[in-house]
Amino acid sequence: MSNELTKPLNSSPEKSLLSLLPFGVFLGLFLGTGIVLTLQGEDFAFYQLPASIAIIPAILVAVFLGKDSINEQVSQFITGAGHSNIITMCIIYLLAGAFAIVAKSTGSVDASVQLGLSFFPDYLLLPGLFLVSAFIATAMGTSMGTIAAIAPVALGFIESANLDASIVAGCIISGAIFGDNLSIISDTTIASTRSQGAHMKDKFKVNFKFAVPAALLCLIIYASMGVSIPHEQVQDIKILGLLPYIAILTLALMGINVFVVLIVGIILAAAIGMFDNSYQLSAWVSDINTGFGSMQDIFILSLFIGGLSELIKRQGGLAALTDIIESFARKLNPNNKKRAAGLGIASLAFICNFFTANNTVSIIVTGETAKELAEDGEVSPAHSASLLDIYACINQGLLPYGAQALLLGATLKISPLAVVSSAFYPMILLVVASIAFWRITK
Repeated sequence: MSNELTKPLNSSPEKSLLSLLPFGVFLGLFLGTGIVLTLQGEDFAFYQLPASIAIIPAILVAVFLGKDSINEQVSQFITGAGHSNIITMCIIYLLAGAFAIVAKSTGSVDASVQLGLSFFPDYLLLPGLFLVSAFIATAMGTSMGTIAAIAPVALGFIESANLDASIVAGCIISGAIFGDNLSIISDTTIASTRSQGAHMKDKFKVNFKFAVPAALLCLIIYASMGVSIPHEQVQDIKILGLLPYIAILTLALMGINVFVVLIVGIILAAAIGMFDNSYQLSAWVSDINTGFGSMQDIFILSLFIGGLSELIKRQGGLAALTDIIESFARKLNPNNKKRAAGLGIASLAFICNFFTANNTVSIIVTGETAKELAEDGEVSPAHSASLLDIYACINQGLLPYGAQALLLGATLKISPLAVVSSAFYPMILLVVASIAFWRITK
């Protein structure tokens, strides 16, 4: 990570904080337009001004505020957009879109819906969706891959049983965030443990103490909502159509790369379709292209956010933000260095993720400062890594402009704000983790 984030700033904090203005412009345009149109009764209000368009004025503001030449800022923007984590997400978007369309066309989604309706009792559908999402996310190490696999199935539940799509979306994103945060093969786990010098198994043990109680409370809430699905049992369930999902889960449990997992799923779904439903090669190619196209807005937004984050980082905005948080945490708990350090680390991850909308990137950006806080406050590397991961994931699960909410919103045809409104797990985890850390740092 660049030393620019930790060295003293030459400019005043107010001037450096001004470089955060582009994020404010983006949020104001995107969220403001969506909220106003929602109040006016507009259908799909948050899609009237796509996030990939709303961020363009913010990029122009960032360039205007920058002191480097246009050529240098363009180079910085491209560097941010081309960050390995950003490109990784973009490829996952494309593969996830292709898998969703192919699985739908070949009947795998319908088969999964039928099995789900017959397997879960009517009154346990919501907890069941949470558990399935959590299991797959823990196995795959990616909330995005999990949402890509589960969302088409959930869409079938919604259409067949006339469910509230926002509640179903909340179950899925909650389970996906739980598994992503807890998984030892997740990008966030890798980034947090490496930056803090912690062992994965130690970080897992700490995370487990925070995540499981929150998950249990979340399950109780979803179970108590009384959502029931009256349906007739389907006798002829095409088990063959379940193979793509079974293959994805099995490969994920074996630790296979998520790209390979999704590619295998696309190929297997097509092969089953060709064997069982006369699915043609030309249709497969067309469906893959359609899937790619369905991810266009999210793909562009991720690239633009990566570039914008790099511009703001170079202009000192994130550095000023970390300095302020560090100073505030130490003033808030002057007699308890460990608690002050923990508060600073959690705040760093949470606030930085609010601006970057990428939990892995936010951990990478704040990792070095968090490590210094942990060492100064005598916080163990495992606890420091856990705090980084937990609070970045909490924020990511509640952002209506985050990749997870955008993907679910696009798949289930609801606004991303509706998605996060029922994401109870990140909300509960915020309370549970905060209380738990406060108690252990007495």
